[in-house]
Amino acid sequence: MGEREQRMEEKGFKVDVELPPGAIYRPVSRNGNTLYVSGAVPIENGRIPYKGKVPSVVSLEDAQKAAAICVANNLRMVYQELGSFDDIESIVRLTGYVNTDLDFTEQHVVINGGSQLLLDVFGDAGLAARTAIGVAQLPLNSSVETEMIIKLKD
Repeated sequence: MGEREQRMEEKGFKVDVELPPGAIYRPVSRNGNTLYVSGAVPIENGRIPYKGKVPSVVSLEDAQKAAAICVANNLRMVYQELGSFDDIESIVRLTGYVNTDLDFTEQHVVINGGSQLLLDVFGDAGLAARTAIGVAQLPLNSSVETEMIIKLKD
């Protein structure tokens, strides 16, 4: 296990958790040195611990935890595809979707939970371009969903 995988596990996220697709899609699509990582909801131990609207049902703090789980699940998909994080040059983009109440405006703060995990695992290579969007609903009533674009080393 490499340094990056060890750092992810030190943050409480096992790397080798198998995540079967929940619908008809490819978890990771590769185009040259670019990986497009499908959306991930915060499934943990076979269930979604943070369901519902932020902040009326899921607190801001719990939504940040959900964002970290989503990013961990994105990274697990990549690990299943590559078998290691060694070939990752950088995280290019993180997009986060937050299932929010109409008047909530702190989506960017929620997605910080995922961005922090990327920084913890990859250092500066984890600091990505980012968008945080509030939406009316997410699959399975999840509070958060994330997707990523990753650049691989030449």
